[in-house]
Amino acid sequence: MRRRLLLGAGGLLAVAAGAGVRAVAASSAGPALAPVFSGTTAEIVRGDLRGSTAVAGTLRFTGARTIHAARSGVLTELPAPGTVITLGKPLYAVDNAPVVLLRGRKPAWRDFRIGMDDGPDVRQLEESLRTLGLLHHAPDNEFGWPTADALEKWRDAATLPLDTIMFAEEDLRVGTVTARPGDRVAPGTPLFEATGTTRVVDADVPLADQRLAVTGTEVGLALPGGRTSKGRISSVGTPTERPDAKKTIIPVVVTLADPAAAGDLQQASVTVDLPSEHRTDVLSVPVGALLAIDPQRFGVEVVGADGATRTVPVTTGLFAAGRVEISGDGIAAGQRVVVPGR
Repeated sequence: MRRRLLLGAGGLLAVAAGAGVRAVAASSAGPALAPVFSGTTAEIVRGDLRGSTAVAGTLRFTGARTIHAARSGVLTELPAPGTVITLGKPLYAVDNAPVVLLRGRKPAWRDFRIGMDDGPDVRQLEESLRTLGLLHHAPDNEFGWPTADALEKWRDAATLPLDTIMFAEEDLRVGTVTARPGDRVAPGTPLFEATGTTRVVDADVPLADQRLAVTGTEVGLALPGGRTSKGRISSVGTPTERPDAKKTIIPVVVTLADPAAAGDLQQASVTVDLPSEHRTDVLSVPVGALLAIDPQRFGVEVVGADGATRTVPVTTGLFAAGRVEISGDGIAAGQRVVVPGR
């Protein structure tokens, strides 16, 4: 913010940068003396000062997808919106035969049975069976008798048809359901929307601030309701032009350090604070403590042990988080300075 400041007897109008900056008349005889002060003060603090740039972000669930029917028949079971489907649980049922969720990055593309070729899909199946407590050897790419035995315990059959399972990397959270029990479906019929259960924040960093968009950087998050948390940039995209805003941005994805901080939020606007400048072991005061001594100089009003005040010129540095870095003769950590009353 900028405030107009009346300086000197002649009514010189000057503009002082920085929120809450106050004006005093400079005296050729030296620092101005004031009566005993009894107003609001703040301490000059020594420590680190970090600047940040705020950008808008959107909280969302990862892995958005549409779940389609895997075979023809009558839809007999569907999950309710908001349901979280975990490993080994049914996604839906056709002709009363459930299609079950298993864990894996690759989609299933063939039936599972003794004599099939080795492959990564077999390993995924065995990893799921082991997690379910049905397989007792280390997963590999070979469908052997131990695999068939585990399937027998789980499904009462030593084989597993392609259209009875679906692989996903994580649990699935059900969104909008577009089908209804009783519908006749065919392979590819859309049934419901789903996402993963991990929440992230998408944010657009202006091209001018692209130096701040670095994978692994810790950022601050301001959530709805006044809640705050931390996150870390997990991926950085390529520069993208936004025709609607007529600007180029760098898309970034932020992973929440504490997912519980988001509560029950499914999608929400979030402010992302990207760390910018950093000062180590510096003196700082609230921005409101600054005085405009003249158009070129700032100062602070130091309160002495006897309650008297004196104006001390300072050099300003980084402005961050409502504070400003200061340096100069006659100031030290622990001193009290005058600030605007609340």
